[in-house]
Amino acid sequence: MKVLFTKTAIVLLGLGTLVSSCSKPKQQSGKTGIAYNDKKTGGYMRFRQTHPAPGPGLVPIEGGTFVMGGSANQDVTFEYNNVRRRVTVPSFYMDETEVANQDWLDYLHWINVTYPQDHELYYNALPDTLVWRKPLSYNEPYVDNYLRHPAFQDYPVVGVTWDQAQDYCTWRTDRVNENILRERGNLVSWQDLSGPSKGKNGKPAASPSAGKDPFNTDIYLNGQLTGPGYDGKNMMPDLSPNAKPTAAAKGKGAGKQPVRPVRIEDGILKQAYRLPSEAEWEYAALSLIGNTQFENIDDGKIYPWNGLGVRSAKRTTRGLIMANFKRGAGDNMGVGGYLNDKADITAPVRSYQPNDFGLYNMAGNVNEWVEDTYRQTSFEEFDDFNPFRGNEFANKRLADASKGLYAKDKYGRPIKDPSPSNKKLKYSELLAIQQAQSANANGAANNANGTTPTGTTANPASPTTPAGTTATPETAPKSALDGKAFKPDYRGYGDTVNTTLYGTTTLVSDHSKVYKGGSWNDLAFWLNPSTRRFMNEDDASAEVGFRCAMTLVGAPEIHPEGKSHYSVKKPKNFKAK
Repeated sequence: MKVLFTKTAIVLLGLGTLVSSCSKPKQQSGKTGIAYNDKKTGGYMRFRQTHPAPGPGLVPIEGGTFVMGGSANQDVTFEYNNVRRRVTVPSFYMDETEVANQDWLDYLHWINVTYPQDHELYYNALPDTLVWRKPLSYNEPYVDNYLRHPAFQDYPVVGVTWDQAQDYCTWRTDRVNENILRERGNLVSWQDLSGPSKGKNGKPAASPSAGKDPFNTDIYLNGQLTGPGYDGKNMMPDLSPNAKPTAAAKGKGAGKQPVRPVRIEDGILKQAYRLPSEAEWEYAALSLIGNTQFENIDDGKIYPWNGLGVRSAKRTTRGLIMANFKRGAGDNMGVGGYLNDKADITAPVRSYQPNDFGLYNMAGNVNEWVEDTYRQTSFEEFDDFNPFRGNEFANKRLADASKGLYAKDKYGRPIKDPSPSNKKLKYSELLAIQQAQSANANGAANNANGTTPTGTTANPASPTTPAGTTATPETAPKSALDGKAFKPDYRGYGDTVNTTLYGTTTLVSDHSKVYKGGSWNDLAFWLNPSTRRFMNEDDASAEVGFRCAMTLVGAPEIHPEGKSHYSVKKPKNFKAK
């Protein structure tokens, strides 16, 4: 009797589910009335609108307005480079901690495994451990041990240039998105990718990834990483009427239901990891959210914590130093028996108390690279919404404009060229640029072989000047550095080609990047979030590391719960009569 009742309940439950699913109206366009997610109506796709979760290692930072440079209570360097300016920072995600040595070793390991013969790539990714070397200081043990010894694995990586940090962000983006797709089955799973699958005669078959380009987010989203060796068992269904079944996928319904790779519209992939802008970094470090109630800031800050001092006022930790910094000349750690900040050089990335956003070591430990190019007057000149200085707009080069295929470098990454326009080009202009790029590439190859095509003028310097034309000052070749026309400047900072004056009359150029936060070897003044310094993008230091950020897409409110909101009606479905 009990079994009969259970079976009846299951049947009724199934019927109820079927009726409810049949009676539930399909999503439809509010402007045309056409049903979404239906192959019969054209396969228009719409996915559930979500607030995407942060990528691994990140915490959400709810943005808002604040006074950039407002926490500075003194200007001991008399540089006047942090003039107060009210700005708005959109919500974003930021690394909870600095990038650690173990994180960088993971990066090096991937390069070594993926490109075992490319010694140049591996060498270029190595941090400069010689930053520890000093003529009159015995730091040689750090040269040998700091990066690789397990004792330092959770310490912040140092000796990394701004350029190397950029490469790490690109690598991290691709590895995070690749892992998401493999775990979901949209790509060949990790097990199938590396497992000893059996081929003919019981012999191990070649890996599905053999001879394939490594995963790259941009190339994948452009549909250039599909087919055997890429397609997983749980591909996305393709509802387009033009889609054809594929035998590449091995999952349920393979060969019957057309499938496709993941698209950005699916909301599955993460945004790119990147360095935070200077405004984002300062806003996150100051973390005034802990002192804010109903848009009123109760108390300001000069450090990432409350109060005017650098010691804890809490009863359980009273007197403890709040960050890792240099207390005074010759005092990097305090007195033996009671070390004031528990560190001599750097400290583990999860040290001291996090600020009100939950971020560790936003003051002290290591300075951190940010995305911005340095100018003393940036605070007076940039926009007041999402301020940033350093944009170098680029386009992905097309290998075939008619098919929309990106050109790839030898590592499977899209090749990017300086953008010739600040607006969408006409299709004819796009084709002309592709033809010019192909002609220049062929010309460069022929010149390398000692030949020049008959009837053409070699002009390999400019990707946007068609072969056979003469460059004038107005249409002069763009610099390969950043796409700006050649402009000599007596001080050197505006010269995009000749940098001989750099270091002679100025240290400021387009290659000078900002770092902030203070370090284990800095005095307390530099712990103030508004202080800023700069260094050349290819220089490194034992006192500079970094952490990553990620753009937050969609609604900026991180915690809407418990707050009043306007009620909004959903659009009514259209019924054709």
